[in-house]
Amino acid sequence: MRVRASVWVTAVLTFFPAVTSAQQKFAADITREDINTVLESMGRSIDRQLKVVDIGIGNVAVGILHRTGDNDTDGALRGIIHAQVSEVYYILSGGGTLLTGGEIINPTEPSAGSDLIGPTFSGESRNGQIREISSGDVVVIPAGVLHAWTHIPDQVTYLSVRSDPHNVLPAGFVNELIR
Repeated sequence: MRVRASVWVTAVLTFFPAVTSAQQKFAADITREDINTVLESMGRSIDRQLKVVDIGIGNVAVGILHRTGDNDTDGALRGIIHAQVSEVYYILSGGGTLLTGGEIINPTEPSAGSDLIGPTFSGESRNGQIREISSGDVVVIPAGVLHAWTHIPDQVTYLSVRSDPHNVLPAGFVNELIR
């Protein structure tokens, strides 16, 4: 468990540039209770933003996601691409088959996206990386990289830490359930 925690910390510290003390005014906390409150209220939704924090050089957002087999691609090598937001997944429970990267074929036009992920489009992957992901794993998905859960045997629940250097996510957002 210590190795996985060390990998998580290393990924986050590598992924986000250092912030000077002049830029950072306070620390933002998200408690286990906050995560569980939002997770338990998700219903059929698969992705809920918890908080979006302005760190002076962009935003960092944290979301909770829960997917079942009804939310996978049934093996299709098609996924989404966030144009400006990168993600770090930390798998809390469950797992499945994750596809990332590859050459993007038949891309759609970018959408305006949402407060969760910013501008996004989809496409098919040729020669992407397919592998099994499970509880405790960390995956770093840079902006512009296709990603999709192609098979989820039961469920997967994970945190998504989103790096937003372009300020496309709403700084200061706090999920209404944890305000």
